[in-house]
Amino acid sequence: MKNEKLAQDIIQNVGGRENVNYLTHCATRLRFRLQDPAKADLDALKDLNVLQVVNASGQLQVVIGPNVGDVYDDVMKAGKFDFDSDSATNEEKPDQNTGIVAKVFDILSGSFTPWIPVFCGSGLIKAFLSIMTMLGWMSAKSGTYAILAAAGNAVFYFLPILLGVTLAKKLNVSPYIAATIGAALLEPNFTALIKGTGSATSFLGIPVVLMSYSTTVIPILVSIVIYSFLERFLKRFIPSQLHLLFLPLLSLIIMVPLTVMIFGPFGVYVGKGIAAATAWIIVKSPILAGLLIGGFWIPIVVFGLHWAIIPIILSNIATNGSDPILAIAMGSVWAASGAGLGVLFKTKNAQLKEIAASGLIPGLLSGVTEPIIYGIFFRYKRSFAYAIAMSAVSGVIAGVLQVKATQLAGGIFTIPTFNPIWGYALSAAVAFFGTAALHWIFGFGEKPELASASEKAEQKGPSEEDFKTTNVDTIITSPVEGAIVPVKDINDSVFSSEAMGATVAIDPTSNVVKAPFSGKVIKVFPTLHAIGLLSDGGVEVLIHIGLDTVNLNGEGFTAHVKDNQKITAGQELISFDVEQIKAKGYDPVVLIIVTNQNEQQHLKKYAVSNEQVTAGNKLLEISNK
Repeated sequence: MKNEKLAQDIIQNVGGRENVNYLTHCATRLRFRLQDPAKADLDALKDLNVLQVVNASGQLQVVIGPNVGDVYDDVMKAGKFDFDSDSATNEEKPDQNTGIVAKVFDILSGSFTPWIPVFCGSGLIKAFLSIMTMLGWMSAKSGTYAILAAAGNAVFYFLPILLGVTLAKKLNVSPYIAATIGAALLEPNFTALIKGTGSATSFLGIPVVLMSYSTTVIPILVSIVIYSFLERFLKRFIPSQLHLLFLPLLSLIIMVPLTVMIFGPFGVYVGKGIAAATAWIIVKSPILAGLLIGGFWIPIVVFGLHWAIIPIILSNIATNGSDPILAIAMGSVWAASGAGLGVLFKTKNAQLKEIAASGLIPGLLSGVTEPIIYGIFFRYKRSFAYAIAMSAVSGVIAGVLQVKATQLAGGIFTIPTFNPIWGYALSAAVAFFGTAALHWIFGFGEKPELASASEKAEQKGPSEEDFKTTNVDTIITSPVEGAIVPVKDINDSVFSSEAMGATVAIDPTSNVVKAPFSGKVIKVFPTLHAIGLLSDGGVEVLIHIGLDTVNLNGEGFTAHVKDNQKITAGQELISFDVEQIKAKGYDPVVLIIVTNQNEQQHLKKYAVSNEQVTAGNKLLEISNK
């Protein structure tokens, strides 16, 4: 076995053969379901020749790279695993043994993730309006201001509708009924009752406490969770032929009154209680709060625990008009961005400079830190420590100065949405420049890590016998029609950090993947969601269709080529159904990843974010220096 030692080490460090309930793989990762996840030695796994180790969706995912199929085969042989087809079918279903906390985080993540980019964009609009009115360049009474304010306010005002949709999808119930329940809370005649009759009305003689539900989070979360049980109950008793009419009818008649009578007021009061509690803690001990929130926020993001805090932040903003938690936590964004700046100026490694720059820009502009976390912090522990320390210092400053956020937004252009502005600017400057200075003065442990990275790069690409570089430059063209998606926006940390290599992402509008160059097929993955190619110039490319589409087990995909087949540019490789992928709840984004670029080669990107491309348009050029 080519990877026998690696396979044995992986099995040992996931807790041994007996701890593996199931193992499968996608185009880049081994995906383990473990009997006891605590038995896995994550540090030891990360020390192996692997790209990354990720805990997600109840799985332990070991990121191998394009040769994952070979490693998978060797792990199966080394462990003498023999999983039957039923297990394969059920592998990706939610693990019934997953703890309640993990399920809650998974649900919150699935509910909020789709809206985070919209929150950021809307926050930037509100920041722009604040700057324009503050400078006297726009009147808050003008029509222009009103229209732009509507664009900035809409996502927050209609949160009960928007969160209802994504939460319902996560709970596998009707998102349309859920959206209607949320819309009922904002319906003009209902909201007019608050102004017309005061704080109370009645429903069938039962008193109803009136609340304002715009911008609220907790009421709709509680309501849709209850609705998910109601829908399953109704489906058992309503004949399937009558679902179309009676399921929405009964759901709305039951859930809307219950929400305004019970779940809504309950959620509002819980939100007010949380807001009061967080404000009390920060007022009583701003230094301790700053140290804890600021210092631990980056690890909280790494483990996905921030999804449980975002509803609290939104609830605080809805209740009090501002939130202190986000203001303190934002120090971590500035510290991570400072780490990117420090590495950019300190390192002499061209690839690391590119990683640092690609992480610095989204961090500064929109507060997105994942490229820095996965591209730098996971490789350089000293850099991680600098960022945590300066984030804690920044948090203390923000806590002591009682800085508060008025919007859920990040980045340099949203500074005016924090109050006081000077206090937030001070805390941000300390985190950003302090972290950068630590990297510049003391270094970040680059030398030993580069040796390790080199060894990992050797492991990922084809062997020297399989890959012989020629002097021929390789042009990689678009394999599909669609719009270029910014790599940082890919909803998968491994792909968005470009840990596997230079990546281009396309939101497809066509249903066929075509060859981006002439060469041969290395591997058509059994689930047909990915294909590995080798160009005539020796460049290896992985085309990955959709995120987590390995779970579809080939449904909706058709292969037109086979392993080791010669191909010509523009030849049809795989057909896939974009709408079917979306209907199943998966993102159909097509990823084009260069997996074996070496230091003697120069890569040039032609793809521009949001640009419309057709199959055959130039995306990348690989040339020898």
